[in-house]
Amino acid sequence: MSAAHHHLSVHDLSAPPEPPNRYLFGPGPSMVHPRVYQALSKPIVGHLDPYFIQVMHEVQELLKIAFGSGGGSTLVISGTGSAGMEAAVANFVEPAAKLAVFANGYFSDRLTEMARRQGAEIVRLEKAWGQTFADDEASEFIRREKPKVVAYVHAETSTGALQSGRAICAAAHEAGSLVIADCVTSLGGLPVEFDQTGIDVAYSCTQKGLSCPPGLSPMALSERAMAWLRARTAPARSWYLDLKLIHDYSTVSHRYHHTAPISMFYALREALLMISEEGIENRWERHRSCHQVFVREIEGVGLRMHVSSAHRIPTLNTVLVPGGVDEGRVRKRLLEGPGIEIAGGFGPLAGKIFRIGVMGPLATEDNLQFFLAEFNKALRAEGYSI
Repeated sequence: MSAAHHHLSVHDLSAPPEPPNRYLFGPGPSMVHPRVYQALSKPIVGHLDPYFIQVMHEVQELLKIAFGSGGGSTLVISGTGSAGMEAAVANFVEPAAKLAVFANGYFSDRLTEMARRQGAEIVRLEKAWGQTFADDEASEFIRREKPKVVAYVHAETSTGALQSGRAICAAAHEAGSLVIADCVTSLGGLPVEFDQTGIDVAYSCTQKGLSCPPGLSPMALSERAMAWLRARTAPARSWYLDLKLIHDYSTVSHRYHHTAPISMFYALREALLMISEEGIENRWERHRSCHQVFVREIEGVGLRMHVSSAHRIPTLNTVLVPGGVDEGRVRKRLLEGPGIEIAGGFGPLAGKIFRIGVMGPLATEDNLQFFLAEFNKALRAEGYSI
């Protein structure tokens, strides 16, 4: 068919969008509550309007609860989680500085690539995708390398593995290093414990544990990180992601830096408000108990988890694909039938795991039972005997 036959006429596009109804049981984006959609539809004001400045301030305060950060600063990057990652790297990893990366999945590789583009000297401690680092090997690596900055992924979306940061942060601070933690999949769904862990720079996203549409990247910075930022002599290479400028706009002088996505801030404020109404500990507990039920039921039908029980992300379950089953066909069946989205693995885990998110509004006993029944049905249809 020639390209001429392919273009849409304006007539084809005259109707408003009618997206299909999906149950988002993937690793993200997660389901959005009607209250958050309602907040998105409110009238916008200017990005320097006193009302918007107030909304930004409220978002920063509510984020402190989710991150578990008292001192330091919280701010929001206008961009998705990857923009938060880039902001962390561009502001704290200077050209020729040594960065130590704990590499055990896709997102530590993305961090590495961003740092490489900044001209950093990178050292990596490598593990198979799905494994985590023990306290002693983490400390030993940092003591040996004496890096300027250390980076690790708290909850690795590509594998379902949860990495404790306590030993990493303790060893890093002993070596005089700053710690960057990727909390994209953990914030809002499980404890980040920013202060208790000793993290200096954490970034996240809005579309996973916070149950908000994608588009913003919340960040938390420790007092040490703020002092480090102020002491920087050369400006960050990225103007848009310069945290000195963003911090000044969002927290100090409110002088124009960029036009923030107003509606997304309304949405994030509402999502965070709903978390504070539920109570953050209650929310963590709800996700944890759903995860326990999920694992029990999955193992009950003879399936196995990819990550050892001590290191699983409660909101993101990685299930091994049983022999003889085509995971792509199982996922297609779920999407085309009940409208359920789950994800497969990629990189070394391509075709080997299902990535199943149980978070936000879907993390209830009823929704879980609905999912499990449909999942088992799809597996049976693809030849798995339960």
